Amino acid sequence: MDAMPLPLELLLSALLVAAGAIALVGAIGLVALRDFFMRVHAPTKASTLGVGGALIASMLYFSWTGQRPVIHELLITLFVFMTAPIASHLLVRTALEHAGHLRPPPPVDAAGTDDASGRADACSAPAPAPVPAEPARIASPPSRVDPRSPDRP
Repeated sequence: MDAMPLPLELLLSALLVAAGAIALVGAIGLVALRDFFMRVHAPTKASTLGVGGALIASMLYFSWTGQRPVIHELLITLFVFMTAPIASHLLVRTALEHAGHLRPPPPVDAAGTDDASGRADACSAPAPAPVPAEPARIASPPSRVDPRSPDRP
């Protein structure tokens, strides 16, 4: 077997290190982010990009060495790139159906425009100013009147 050229070795090494770093960032995001909707994003992107980098490195290595065809890696790449986003989407939709009230509304600036698009949205119109509520009255418990007391009604 011929020795692999240095540029190819460096490229393969860079792909593997980048794939590992991306997977590590996804794992940290899974642990560090605060709610389900944020947590589901990090590992999905990390698995897609991390596995993609490792598979590209594998395809290049086995293409160079000629040990076997690279069809396996192509099929795995296709499978991961198609299933990870779809699975993530289905998880988020299910979570929104069952616990949609836990998700905060999108941010709206003072002009009533959506921050992302910069245009007014019918659903994101500014809410009217809150009316100050009256202080809550605490109902006192019914008093017990002692039937033997002299100031009985």
